[in-house]
Amino acid sequence: MSDIPARRKIGSTGLVAGLALACAGIQSAHAAPDHDKTSKKPTPHKREKTAPPSPAQTTQNESAHAQLLNGPKLDPSKAITNEEHLTVVGSRMNILHESVGLSRMPQDVMHTAQAINVVPQALMEQQNVKSLDEALRNVPGITASVGEGEGGMSGDQFLIRGFQAQNDIYENGLRDFGVYTRDSFYYDHVSVIKGPSSEVFGNGTTGGAINIVTKAPHTGNSYQGSFSGGSGDYYRGTLDINRQISDSIAVRLSAMGNENNAVGRNYIYSHRWGIAPSVTFGLNKKISYTVDYFHQNDNRIPDYGVWVVQKPGTSISKPITEYGINRKNWYGTTFDQDDVSTDMLSGRLTAKVAPWLTLFNDTKGGIYHRYYSASQPNCAAKNCVTPYFSGNPSNATTTRNGGLGGPNPYRQSDWSIQNVFSGVAHFNTGTIRHEIIGGFDIEHVEDHRKNYPYNVTRQGTSLTNPSMYVPGLERLNCADNPNGLASIPNGVGRKCYKDGSATDIGVFLSDQIWLAKWFAIKGGFRLDRWYSSYSATGGVKTTPDTHFKQNETTVNPTVNLMYTPNDDLMVYFNWAQSTTPTSLYVTNSNAPFTTNSGYAPERSSLYEVGAKYNAFKGRMGFTAALFRLEKNNSTITDPSTGDISASSDKQRNQGLELSASGNITSNWSIIGTYAFYDSRVTDSQTAADVGKRIQYVPKNSATLWSTYSIAAKTPYNLTIGGGITWREGVWLDAPNTARVPATLDFDALISHNFGKHWRVAMNGYNLANRLNYSNLFQNRVTPAVGRSFLFNLSATY
Repeated sequence: MSDIPARRKIGSTGLVAGLALACAGIQSAHAAPDHDKTSKKPTPHKREKTAPPSPAQTTQNESAHAQLLNGPKLDPSKAITNEEHLTVVGSRMNILHESVGLSRMPQDVMHTAQAINVVPQALMEQQNVKSLDEALRNVPGITASVGEGEGGMSGDQFLIRGFQAQNDIYENGLRDFGVYTRDSFYYDHVSVIKGPSSEVFGNGTTGGAINIVTKAPHTGNSYQGSFSGGSGDYYRGTLDINRQISDSIAVRLSAMGNENNAVGRNYIYSHRWGIAPSVTFGLNKKISYTVDYFHQNDNRIPDYGVWVVQKPGTSISKPITEYGINRKNWYGTTFDQDDVSTDMLSGRLTAKVAPWLTLFNDTKGGIYHRYYSASQPNCAAKNCVTPYFSGNPSNATTTRNGGLGGPNPYRQSDWSIQNVFSGVAHFNTGTIRHEIIGGFDIEHVEDHRKNYPYNVTRQGTSLTNPSMYVPGLERLNCADNPNGLASIPNGVGRKCYKDGSATDIGVFLSDQIWLAKWFAIKGGFRLDRWYSSYSATGGVKTTPDTHFKQNETTVNPTVNLMYTPNDDLMVYFNWAQSTTPTSLYVTNSNAPFTTNSGYAPERSSLYEVGAKYNAFKGRMGFTAALFRLEKNNSTITDPSTGDISASSDKQRNQGLELSASGNITSNWSIIGTYAFYDSRVTDSQTAADVGKRIQYVPKNSATLWSTYSIAAKTPYNLTIGGGITWREGVWLDAPNTARVPATLDFDALISHNFGKHWRVAMNGYNLANRLNYSNLFQNRVTPAVGRSFLFNLSATY
């Protein structure tokens, strides 16, 4: 039998010891002289009475790269000062003050003419967020997907407004091509840009883009450490240390160790650790350069969840756990494993070469290694559904193979590189003010997979009492049993090696023109030339090797109209288009595109009108957006194979999105969102699908989180809070014959501060222990985490 990576554990003892050492280091470092003791403090803004931000919260505010991302105020007579900027964005909950986090969108959320949801760091701290998936639960319209088909994707797979966003995850504006579950230990905040954004990001972004803004070095010294423990044998330790070593150089180190079992699911766990050091040269200077490195190692068990079945006598299929099957049941084998190693190195250059011109050059390289093995359970009508519902549940058995005999284990090795050069210029032509953004973007990604067969077909197991053990099952090398590989359709067949690559060269240009002090118009476009290839080789010799290529030229425009009668209100209109080639998912799919797709790209158009308002002297921010998103030649994912192909289907999603965030009083904070979606298939080769709702798109969804501090800044202080996450039931398939029930989560928080530096907190999740479903696919869903509690002890100096 071939070697299989060992299932590694981090060890809770190591986490506790690490926290103790961190706290000792914090105490000794606190006693040492600090740069920040002599540095000038920012003057509080006279309009706000919010608490000053913690060192972690001023991460992006104080770095030179982030300072220059905020464009000018709408009043050209008002100069922007560093002190004013620091205070305005210091609001802990008002998302309108946050930066989007990339040079190509230099305005803050308030002055960007597009619907944007932000998960601020304050919210992630209060909820003890540990992953990107957990952070995005605060954003309506985002759905997580489970691993797809014979290729078995898993990792972070999201949909925005019902449309694929699996290749639309960015860090500081640069694409993250990896297929892995992202830990949030080094996040400053997360921005979700809703709707087509190809003019900024390039191909993709049909539903929007997810941009992670990472922690970066800042002025002064800060030291943070935390330890969490709780349900599901959860142990987690984190560190965040910043040192300013000279007037212009600062370094920062974030680190994490985490191990836990999934509450409410048998045998599912994650053991991971990560480190993210960074250094900034030219801190607060006209020219600065930030270098950061990220490594994460994660060893976990993939969870393909439970299947969706149609009970005899009914017309709508539902998850089988809705009919009495234990939510904890897991139908995998001892061979199932997801072992990922991710390394990324990036550099971000900012050069203010003139008072009116700032240049940026951002570069990022990534290396991703992964071993993935999963079982795809299925409850067939004859041996599973019929016995279970006919009074013989003990006779019901499941299979562990997909319709094509897979998924097969595979070893994946990817690498990517991207460089974005951009410039932001501010100047006047007569009485008209301009903000011009232009540049170029070059990226390349390669994916290499080696597939492994089993010696025999995986045996099924009992539906009601599953076992992970399969006697006699062995994993072999490809040459030993090529007929044991999954047979991918469309001429691919049973192949050992699958290799894909893609290169994108794009140029972009936009001009925002202030025709009056209160009215601006912006127009822009991006031109991309996309080259991609895919090959499937080795394996069964009777099937010839397959080689596909695709070249595509795309142009994606955008137009914005902005009415800003004062600094606290903006009303806008946004029209934008995006293009998604069928070969975009090079690293995410078993066969990223196939010959029967016709290679026609997916084309989407957005029409949006919205308003953003700062109320109560900037303490609260409100947003509202009405939108219509039309998609032509929609891409579809085969439920059996996971392959991406194009269709001639047309879809439309329109609706309303609302949000409120900030501080009602100095002690009472709130962040809430609501979304109403009216989604339909407007044209299809399958006539019966016309008029049906788009799969995965809820009609209504909402989130709410609020905290209140009692006796703040006294020894008897106490913070209490809680929230709900609600998503109406959604259809899982195009014909609207399979449906998953609504999701409703109740969470809570209680915390206490010991002096200025120590904090203890307890979080409760899914307090009603409701059977929710977190990851969705056409024929299966994954039960969400059950009721759980997490204790946290942290220190900040």
